[in-house]
Amino acid sequence: MRFIEPTILAYIAGFLDGDGSIFFQIVPRSDYKFGFEIRASIAFYQKSNNVEILNWLKEQLGSGYIRHRKTGMSDYTIVGSAEANRVMRLLQPYVFLKKKHVALGLKILEMMGNLKSKEDFLEVCKLVDKFGDINYSKKRKLTYSVVERALASKSLPL
Repeated sequence: MRFIEPTILAYIAGFLDGDGSIFFQIVPRSDYKFGFEIRASIAFYQKSNNVEILNWLKEQLGSGYIRHRKTGMSDYTIVGSAEANRVMRLLQPYVFLKKKHVALGLKILEMMGNLKSKEDFLEVCKLVDKFGDINYSKKRKLTYSVVERALASKSLPL
């Protein structure tokens, strides 16, 4: 991983504060131990005619992809626990508006790395719900209670 100047990290953190988002999703995955994945994502948004800033962000952070939407907007998105963890750690000293998001996100990722039981997984799901609350998320359908019911119907050890 290459060194990024603190002033560049501060700029990227400001961009995340204003035109970015950190989010966690509970996603059904039959190939996962508990039948669900906790997906971490960081996204930056910009009008498509200003896509060069998203290209620059991708060059600086070194991962993710850029998507162009029919609405005239583009987004640069980083998906995955390892990359989200790396980027949040880089930006943590500089974020202002999303301090709570980064702190909670890092806690979720840390807990995900230490899952030993169904109960541990459910605790992470509770934190994902809390993350949705600080993001004012209205569309979430897969929540702690949905996962809890699904896991109760399976004969997984606690």
